[in-house]
Amino acid sequence: MTSSFLDQAGAAREASRRLATLRREQKDAALFAMAGLLECSSALILAANAEDVDRGREAGLDDALIDRLSLNPSRITAMAQGLRDLAGLDDPVGLVVRGWTLTNGVHVDQVRVPLGVIGIIYEARPNVTADAAGICLKAGNAVLLRGSSSAASSNRAIVDVLRSALEGAGLPPDAVQLVEGGREVTAEMMRARGLIDVLIPRGGASLIDAVVEGSQVPVIETGTGNCHLFIDASADADMALRIALNAKTQRPSVCNALETVLVHADVAPVVVPRLADAMTKAGVTLTGDDAARRIDPRIGRADDWDSEFLSLDLRVGVVKDLDAAIEFIGAHTSGHSETIVTNDLANQRRFVAEVDAAAVLVNASSRFVDGGQFGFGAEIGISTQKLHARGPMALPEMTTTKYVVTGDGQVRP
Repeated sequence: MTSSFLDQAGAAREASRRLATLRREQKDAALFAMAGLLECSSALILAANAEDVDRGREAGLDDALIDRLSLNPSRITAMAQGLRDLAGLDDPVGLVVRGWTLTNGVHVDQVRVPLGVIGIIYEARPNVTADAAGICLKAGNAVLLRGSSSAASSNRAIVDVLRSALEGAGLPPDAVQLVEGGREVTAEMMRARGLIDVLIPRGGASLIDAVVEGSQVPVIETGTGNCHLFIDASADADMALRIALNAKTQRPSVCNALETVLVHADVAPVVVPRLADAMTKAGVTLTGDDAARRIDPRIGRADDWDSEFLSLDLRVGVVKDLDAAIEFIGAHTSGHSETIVTNDLANQRRFVAEVDAAAVLVNASSRFVDGGQFGFGAEIGISTQKLHARGPMALPEMTTTKYVVTGDGQVRP
């Protein structure tokens, strides 16, 4: 490993020891200071972001990526407000998860503690820089931020502001650091077992797969969102179409957006044309299976049922019953968010019990699968794995636990 990365990792480790001992009011004061300085530095940050956007356009980035990359005054205000909202949330550090006293009088508490040093590898979105720094700080962790080269100027400006705010609040600025360099730096982070406690990749499938497959450091996987919606035979068609339209078009470039609609064969002749009407009016391009294409000629042929579009594209399939829908989802899900629209309580219960995903929704849009919408405040991402964290990763998920055992001289016989 290069000396520069080792220096950063060592400084983060030292900062994490200090953060682990902070009181809530110290962390909250730092979050308010970070928020205030972000807003005061808006012009500086926007100028840096304009450099990134110009480079992105010259490099041919598509509109969805440019949108993710772009900042404006309202987005900076939202970043600052996110930090203030974090300050209003309960501090998970020190929370007793459970406690009990053994028959010999020894007392055992399981207590939440920081993870330590968290490395976050992410693409585009410079707002993630502030969100991740704030969440890690509130949970008592130091963070090494490895943003994409496309947002280099924005991330550098934001991190400089956050570090200045930390220093002004009397906290170690090395609690938040930007890791810069080429791909070799990402590789160093993945080999930094013992220096980084947890790596969190946030971005497209290729980035996530590369980190999961190549890391020697424990990884919390924030998966892609190949999200399905099943319209049951008993569903209220108006409700189903309203939910599908919101889940697909409200913000198509995010991981909880809808990518595939499955329609029960009994209602498909009526529902599929109405779905096609609503989606095409909203600018959505439809592809699907042979059954859907026979019902409506506006639906093209779907050659791939596994990709995450992150765009105004939607697949439509016709399935014979609930069993077929569950089987199809099981074969193609990315484990993010899966939805059923139904008025059949038995089918609802089966879908919830048998579909394996971080979130299962009944008669509601998948766009609700979000830390802010769940009332958690800001989030690091949506975990699609099953160990440690699953679903929106907010403050509690940025901690682990340790056992505190207290006696008065007891020894084991």
